[in-house]
Amino acid sequence: MNIVFTAGQINEVAQQLWKDKKHKKIWAFYGVMGAGKTTFIHSLCTALQVTEAVSSPTFAIINEYYSPVAGIIYHMDWYRLKDEEEALQAGVEDCLYSGNYCFIEWPEKAEGILPADALQIHIEAIDEQTRRLMVEEESLGH
Repeated sequence: MNIVFTAGQINEVAQQLWKDKKHKKIWAFYGVMGAGKTTFIHSLCTALQVTEAVSSPTFAIINEYYSPVAGIIYHMDWYRLKDEEEALQAGVEDCLYSGNYCFIEWPEKAEGILPADALQIHIEAIDEQTRRLMVEEESLGH
């Protein structure tokens, strides 16, 4: 799946992705700083009727939200993690195997602990208002 969208279309794209991929519990968001990972997760949480403030858990590592549509959602930001060992010490494995939805920014920091069937979502900035979303369901190979 490859979708190009503008800022005005982000909510519609988030809703469509949820509709198409809600069977996947682990969503790994890849993209450079400023690509729009947090913004897309915010739109996704809006589509899932999360009422809490959705923000990047850069310092907390893990934020927990409640959705009447999806139940508990863990929003993780692994940017500050050094490696898989530090990720495990932060408790991310408990979230990954909880059966709840996990939306992960910077998954490449500890990719080896992700389940092999994690949904891989790549976000790329084309310009100030336009993004490309590329979704892969292939196994991570571990």
